[in-house]
Amino acid sequence: MPEAKELIRTPAMALTFTVRRREPELVGPASPTPRETKRLSDIDDHETLRGQVPIIFFYRGGPRAATADPAGVIRRALGEALVPYYPVAGRLREVEARKLVVDCTGEGVMFVEADADVRLAELEVAGLMPPFPCVDQLLFDVEGSGGVLNCPLLLIQVTRLLCGGFVLALRLNHTICDAIGINQFLSAVAELARGLPAPTVAPPWSRELLEARNPPRPSFIHPEFDVVPPPPPGDMVTRTFTFGPSVVNAIRKLGLPPSLQDTATTFEVLTAALWRARTAALELSPGEDVRLALICNVRGLPELGLPAGYYGNAVVSADVLATAGSLLAGSLGDAVELVRQAKATVTAEYVRSTADMLVLRGRPRVAMSNMFAVSDNRRTGFYGVDFGWGVPVFAGPSCAMFWGSFILAVRNGDGEDAAALPIMLPRPAMDRFALEVERLVKG
Repeated sequence: MPEAKELIRTPAMALTFTVRRREPELVGPASPTPRETKRLSDIDDHETLRGQVPIIFFYRGGPRAATADPAGVIRRALGEALVPYYPVAGRLREVEARKLVVDCTGEGVMFVEADADVRLAELEVAGLMPPFPCVDQLLFDVEGSGGVLNCPLLLIQVTRLLCGGFVLALRLNHTICDAIGINQFLSAVAELARGLPAPTVAPPWSRELLEARNPPRPSFIHPEFDVVPPPPPGDMVTRTFTFGPSVVNAIRKLGLPPSLQDTATTFEVLTAALWRARTAALELSPGEDVRLALICNVRGLPELGLPAGYYGNAVVSADVLATAGSLLAGSLGDAVELVRQAKATVTAEYVRSTADMLVLRGRPRVAMSNMFAVSDNRRTGFYGVDFGWGVPVFAGPSCAMFWGSFILAVRNGDGEDAAALPIMLPRPAMDRFALEVERLVKG
C-alpha cells in the first residue's frame, strides 16, 4: 500500500512521461467455450451501472522482472481465465424492456501492451493516489471500446516501467460485475499467471437469484430512484484525503457521545463526517434535500442464496434523505445514527424490493442531485492480486465522481493502516471542504 500523509494529501506533483503503445488486440478464451446467451440480473441491470469504471494497480517488479515480461504473462493468463469466465469475453445487447443479456460470443476483451519512460519511484513522489499523473496514458481509450452495448466488457493495459515495475490499468463495464467480482476475476488471472493449473474459485453465473419477482412487488419506498435531475457540470477538481487511526479517533472523541465512541466503525464515522463536511462546503440552502447512498455488499445475506464465487453485482444502495439544514444543525452523532439506520435496512427483502423497483421504473439511474455515495473498497481484495511480481503498492479506482467516493486502503507515514477518500468538488467548494475536514480534527 502507498505511503500517505496522515490527513490531507496535497494535489499530485506535475509529472510528464511518454507512453509507447502497441496496437490494441482482442484476447479471447484460450480454448472453446459455450456459445449461448445469458441474462444479467436485475441488480446488474440499471442505468447507473451502464458505464465504465477505471481501476489501476502499480507493481514494483522484483527479481522476476529480469526473466519474464509481465505483459506477455498476463496476456496468456487472461486468455486462460476467460475459459471459466467466458461471459466476460462476450458482448451485451438489449432484449425486451431494455433487459441486458450477454451474448457469449468469445470475441474477447481488449488488451493493450505499452512501455513508459518513467520509474515507479517517480510516480510515488508524484503521488500514488487519485488524481494520478498521466492516467489517460496508462489507460488509453481505444476507439470504439467505451460503449455499453456491442463493446468489449473489459479493457486492460499493461505498461512496463523503466525500473522493472509495471502498471496494470483496466476499464470495466460495471454491469458485468462489481468490485469484488472483478477482483475475483483478476485473482484468477493472477493465479494462472503464477502457474496454477486452474483458478481456486469457480465462477457460477446464478444471476437469476437477483431477478425481480413476478409480478414485481417492492416493499420499500426507494427514494434513491426518485426522478431528480443531475447536477450541472462545472470546474471540478479532485483531491484525496487520508485518515489514519489517530485522526479517526480524534474525530470520534471530538464529535461523538461516549455511547458511540467505542462502537461506531471507521466507515460510519468517516461517512457521516464527510457527508456533513461536503454539505457545508457546497453551501446549499437549508431547505434543500441532501442524499447519502451507502453501497452495501449483500453476499453475506444467506436468504439470497448467492453461491461462493458469485461475481455479478451483489450490491444495493441504502439511502438517507435529509435537508441540508437539519444535517448541519444536528451533531456528528446524529449523522452516524442515520448511517447505522440505513445499513440496518439492507436485508434480503430490501434487495428483492430494489430489484422489483428497478424493473417497475424502467431501470432508472439513481437520483444524483445533492447525493454523496460511498463505497468501501478496503476489503475487495485488490491488494492480494499477485501476478508473480508481488502484491501491488497501490490498487483501487483511479478516479472520483462528483456524486460519490470510494474508501481506499492505504498506509500512512507511520506505516499504519489508513483510509483514503478521493473527493471531486467544484474548485471553490474544495477549499471549503478542506477547511471543514481540518475542523473535524481540531474541534
